[in-house]
Amino acid sequence: MPNINGAFGLRPIKKLGSNSNSTGMTEYRIASNNTNAIFEGSPVIPLNTGFIDRAQAAAGGNVSLLGVFGGCEFVSSTTGEVIFSNSWPGAGADANFPVKAFVYDDPAQLFLIATSNVVADYDTEAEVRGAVFANANFALAQSGVTATGRSSATLDLDTVAATAAHHMRIMGVLDDPENADFTEEGIGLIVRLNNHFNAPNGSVAPGTVSTIGLST
Repeated sequence: MPNINGAFGLRPIKKLGSNSNSTGMTEYRIASNNTNAIFEGSPVIPLNTGFIDRAQAAAGGNVSLLGVFGGCEFVSSTTGEVIFSNSWPGAGADANFPVKAFVYDDPAQLFLIATSNVVADYDTEAEVRGAVFANANFALAQSGVTATGRSSATLDLDTVAATAAHHMRIMGVLDDPENADFTEEGIGLIVRLNNHFNAPNGSVAPGTVSTIGLST
């Protein structure tokens, strides 16, 4: 039976080890004139202006990820009302008030993400489970569905490798009977951000991207 998973970006699922999974978020800011839509479940990056933005590219880009976007709050420039939204629409905020963004930014947070494609080397359960501890990049890291506010980001199985610059490390395969057809897209993989900007091991540790730091 085909998998029922569609693309939903990164969904917090649990924490590394036995840590309490609070799925807590930290407040950051989005520039009110930022025209890039940012969707719930999208990876985000820090900017050298003190704001955050969506990932640089469909595959993730070359800046360490700050975390995963969980929603925002802003004052509407047309109604003056406070808007709570699971996505940043890229317009509509009163520049006299901050755009507050909420980000799952714990380096120990694990996320669920769906696969985007079928690859010959990973079309059986044994092969996919053999990819645990390998790294991978995104497909459609910047995209999302305006109607739902949800990210369209998925994991690109074509990128699975030991490459340290890849943005995600595969930590497990979700046991999910409704998404267990390994010959179809939509397999649920458990990942962590491989190059986290706030990781205590810093920018010289293995598993970080080649260009670390703030994006201009």
